[in-house]
Amino acid sequence: MTRSELPAHPLADQLDALPPRPEDVRRDDVLDRFLTYVKARGLTPYPAQEEAILELLDDKNVILSTPTGSGKSLVATALHFLAMAERRRSFYTCPIKALVSEKFFALCEDFGPEFVGMMTGDATVNHDAPIICCTAEILASIALREGADADVDYVVMDEFHYYSDRERGVAWQVPLLVLSHARFLLMSATLGPTERFEKALTDLTGAETAVVTNAERPVPLDFEYRESPLHETLSELVRTGRAPVYLVNFTQRSAAEEAQNLMSVDFCSKEEKKAIQASLIGTRFDSPFGKEVQKLVRHGVGLHHAGLLPKYRRLVERLAQRGQLKIISGTDTLGVGVNIPIRTVLFTKLCKFDGEKTAILTVRDFQQIAGRAGRRGFDERGTVVAQAPEHVIENLRLEAKAGNDPGKRRKIVKKKPPDKGYVHWDKTTFERLVSSPPEPLVSRFQVSHGMLLNVLSRGKGGCRAMARLIKASHERPAQQRALARTAVQMFHALENAGIVHVTPDRGVVIDADLQEDFSLNHALSLYLLHAIELLDRQSETYPLDLLTLVESILENPDLVLLRQLDKLKTEKLAEMKAAGVEYDDRMAELEKLEYPKPNAAFIYDTFNAFVREHPWVGADNIRPKSVARDMFEQFLSFSEYVREYGLERGEGVLLRYLSDAYKTLVQSVPLPAKTPEVDDIVTYLGAIVRSTDSSLLDEWERMMSGGEAPAPREAPGEADITRSDKELTVLVRNAIFAVLRHLSKKEYAKAIALFAPGEWTAERLEARFSPFWEEHGSLRVDPAARAPKNTRVVSREGGVWRIEQTVLDPEDANDWILELRMDVDRARAEGQPLLELVDVAS
Repeated sequence: MTRSELPAHPLADQLDALPPRPEDVRRDDVLDRFLTYVKARGLTPYPAQEEAILELLDDKNVILSTPTGSGKSLVATALHFLAMAERRRSFYTCPIKALVSEKFFALCEDFGPEFVGMMTGDATVNHDAPIICCTAEILASIALREGADADVDYVVMDEFHYYSDRERGVAWQVPLLVLSHARFLLMSATLGPTERFEKALTDLTGAETAVVTNAERPVPLDFEYRESPLHETLSELVRTGRAPVYLVNFTQRSAAEEAQNLMSVDFCSKEEKKAIQASLIGTRFDSPFGKEVQKLVRHGVGLHHAGLLPKYRRLVERLAQRGQLKIISGTDTLGVGVNIPIRTVLFTKLCKFDGEKTAILTVRDFQQIAGRAGRRGFDERGTVVAQAPEHVIENLRLEAKAGNDPGKRRKIVKKKPPDKGYVHWDKTTFERLVSSPPEPLVSRFQVSHGMLLNVLSRGKGGCRAMARLIKASHERPAQQRALARTAVQMFHALENAGIVHVTPDRGVVIDADLQEDFSLNHALSLYLLHAIELLDRQSETYPLDLLTLVESILENPDLVLLRQLDKLKTEKLAEMKAAGVEYDDRMAELEKLEYPKPNAAFIYDTFNAFVREHPWVGADNIRPKSVARDMFEQFLSFSEYVREYGLERGEGVLLRYLSDAYKTLVQSVPLPAKTPEVDDIVTYLGAIVRSTDSSLLDEWERMMSGGEAPAPREAPGEADITRSDKELTVLVRNAIFAVLRHLSKKEYAKAIALFAPGEWTAERLEARFSPFWEEHGSLRVDPAARAPKNTRVVSREGGVWRIEQTVLDPEDANDWILELRMDVDRARAEGQPLLELVDVAS
């Protein structure tokens, strides 16, 4: 029986079969009911799964270190089931919000949405539920704030190797230092030595810690090192039945380039390509990069990385699950758990930039990615292949071509390795990565103002608790002493700022009003609320200034900001060349340029003042920028903005950013601050995001509704743009303004191309506008021209909108209008408003 054939909430049904009072529940009965569920899913547990589940039922902590594809998730589900049976509370943590939400929905299906909650920092749903899915940072904050008394009975920490992450590792360590009443399940395919964690868990909880390891994969792997050109390697793998192949790259750019390079090789038969074409029916490739994605998948090649729109990534996943794609070219993020059945993993390189320098892959990174090859239920064996460096392969080809002729061999001009972004590897390197155990996990414990305030918020005894926390950390004694000194310095800084003070009877008292779910993200939201109050509500720029404040607390979309800066530099360079500025002076001026930062002085000044009162925030967290504001001010559609800045390969980056801006406007801006003009911006962003790819907002709204939102009528990521008149009006205004921009430049052919086919031609439009130029000289496309009042929907009868658009002129006569119509059903089917030009009237 597949998951879809199971009854609704199958584990809830099994729980109903247990005694209602937790004290009457026997663990043997818990095991029987859980195994009934496993059998209904058509599964037979592996020995390692059985061992881990039995150890958990024996009240032990468990460290589960088994290969990818060996069913660690089932063991985690067993722990949640045990917690529910005993009326206790369990937490599931992992490093990535997308995986948190995926697990949230899966557990909702198993247990019922009323029993499952989620906390990610972006959204909190059903936070009092007995099962909570959250990021590691959320659980760490709870542990710091509430200590051993936290309402946490069982903890699943998935992908526990993130313990060694430079920035986030502390969040994975804190629960292991504090939650003494809990039982833990730590899971990863690449843990390395576990003795430290066995001792730490046993010392903390007083319970025995069992380590369950199994080096034998359910699907064995074969390892091969290839010195043939990449296209030949891939052709041979496909020919010998080892597709689908995941082509591992370490940048989004190289993933796209390698996919494009494969267009010259046929991996699919004509019949297979016809089947792919049939699977694409109903899918819209309507973004600037969509046509490229469509071309690739029709050829049997998928592209998968974070820069793609979610609907394209999910399309690739869906086609791969059906076995229709022979090659998927993507980035190493696959190692975190993308749901694609892969038979072969092929590394294009064995080195990558690690954030500081280019280095050979760690054993852990290599094995995490390699472990995705060969999936249970799909393959009997998996294959992991590594390519030799390109210059080595080319030199071998030249030597083979020269044969044994000494003269020819002397004439060979050997290709040299790249100057940048390369560290040499060979077959020995590959064999070491295959056979070596993962590197030991390294402690990343550190003290921050936020950690200090969370611990001190416990009240009396907070200082001693902080000292114990540092002493219990997994750092060396010398580092612990240094951390203690840092904590004392931070405490005095908080004391001097009036945030904390010491009282004789209550100990340390915090004067700052910290929210119950305080985190750094919430701290920035507090700044946003503070700064909004300082804005002038009567100013014409108030809505845009508020949007700029919202953008300043969001993570930087680096690719977009880089493209903005490139565009500024190109324009400035042309301007200076025209003015005859010398080369060295031009270069000096270009170095001074930054991407746009509206209201930067106001934001930095108010934020610095805020930090003086709330020093836990940190002085480097504010990031003024203008992406959503830039888009709104120009009133550009998503596609127009992508083309404006050359973001075709980073559409997903832009969409995530706009989605975050929209959600922050909805969630974090108080209602009194939302003027009608601010609501226009909210509607605009919502319409843009939803019409481009509804996946992000659909998921967020479903999470906010507790996972019970009805399934959408449209395909995943394909929104019905007509479901909201307000949002549809925004899209109509966008489409009309694109026409006006072309008309302002007298680009009649481009303007006509934006309308649905009809009687109007570029020549007819030019003739009709001739009197306009004689009367007015120019057509305005400034902010006043973009005002909503200039677009009027005069009727909506019979599913057809009749629209009038006022054309603004320099004299403000504004006596010309465009008369347009739009068929709503056609707009729904096409996923965009297709306008028909009826008349140009004066």
